[in-house]
Amino acid sequence: MPDVDRSRAWLLTVDGAPQSYVDLDAPTYLEFEYAQRLAHVLDTADDQDGPDHRDRRPLDVIHLGGGALTLPRYVAATRPGSRQDVVEADRGLLELVAERLPLPPESGITVHGADARQWLEEAAPDSADVMIADVFGGSRVPAHLTSVAYARAADRVLRAGGRYAANLADGAPFAFLRSQLATFAEVFEEIALIAEPAVLRGRRFGNAVLVASHEPIDVRSLSRRTAADVFPARVQDGPALRRFIGDARPVHDEQAVASPEPPDGAFSIG
Repeated sequence: MPDVDRSRAWLLTVDGAPQSYVDLDAPTYLEFEYAQRLAHVLDTADDQDGPDHRDRRPLDVIHLGGGALTLPRYVAATRPGSRQDVVEADRGLLELVAERLPLPPESGITVHGADARQWLEEAAPDSADVMIADVFGGSRVPAHLTSVAYARAADRVLRAGGRYAANLADGAPFAFLRSQLATFAEVFEEIALIAEPAVLRGRRFGNAVLVASHEPIDVRSLSRRTAADVFPARVQDGPALRRFIGDARPVHDEQAVASPEPPDGAFSIG
């Protein structure tokens, strides 16, 4: 059962694992490293990559997975006028967030209580500039959100040049992460991976952000931003990423499985 603390800064946990952190007085503050990396993808989603948020144009963004709406609040603050759709299957969670963490007026955020893939397959084509996938059933990415068919559904909804970014979790030997990279490389010409070096070297289980697009990804800008984080990350693309993928094959619906169960304590708090 989700629980939250009772202050202006809210930590949402599910089954003891932290899922979202929101500071209602500072919507641009992102506590978790994976959220910071997803924000870097959002911040570099166009050519307006200056330090002043006011220089950035509004975006049409789809968020698959809602949590406490941390990243939708971030986009609303950094790109005023953006139109955002949030898809979350856990209606109880949505009710809790609406009651305890209401959105600011005229946020431009619409919340949908629905399964992510079903909603995506019914969404208008060419309707999003960026799609953020952060969907976990407990602590695992559901199997039906890992296949080529799912990647094609995402591609159909993204505009030309749009970006897809997903928060994933895995550890050595990275069978799941490598298969996801192979799956999205089947649909998108350009892919990149953002992760801490310790995770990429197999020293620990952790989060990694997959980025996919039909247009070149601004790896230089992403690398500069992730290197400056409190916990620096590395951006891999091109030949290095192809070596990481190795002989992994794209996943189709009939072979799809959920992401691996995290080791005990991997994401626990307190």
